[in-house]
Amino acid sequence: MTYSMQYDEIDSPIGPLTLAAFGGALCHIDFGRFEARRSALTSWSDRWFGSVSWERDPAALGEAKDELDAYFRNELERFSLRLDLRGTPFQVKVWEALLAIPYSQVCAYKDIASRIGSPKAVRAVGGANNRNPVPIIVPCHRVIGAAGSMVGYGGGLEIKTFLLHHEGYSAGGTSL
Repeated sequence: MTYSMQYDEIDSPIGPLTLAAFGGALCHIDFGRFEARRSALTSWSDRWFGSVSWERDPAALGEAKDELDAYFRNELERFSLRLDLRGTPFQVKVWEALLAIPYSQVCAYKDIASRIGSPKAVRAVGGANNRNPVPIIVPCHRVIGAAGSMVGYGGGLEIKTFLLHHEGYSAGGTSL
């Protein structure tokens, strides 16, 4: 049996984003247009959902688009979308911990590792952070290096820096 994955695109200050939903829940955000990212999106969905057909469905992503638009207009600090986070149990635990990082604040990978009860798993936390399927909503951009350095981001450091500045974070900002 083949299931349907709904998708739509939005234009944002950080470029085009492809949003994907499954069963009414947002499950993926990709940096770029669908056609340019089709291969990567198909590989991801094959791994976590099995065989799916991709169907453009703006209505299915309407709430996600509205919340992202509000976020980029500085009218929303906390998303309320229903999410379908697919990953290993460890990855999901990390992503859930990322949701607790307050708007405009940052923390280090070691803080997330401690928060999930695995203080020595700093590298694994970094790997899970890198595989976050729902960037921006699950705020992996709010995780920085231990010395306050800007480190890795799936969309690139320029986008990470933009998102942090957009939220009002400055290098002297507060952390968890």
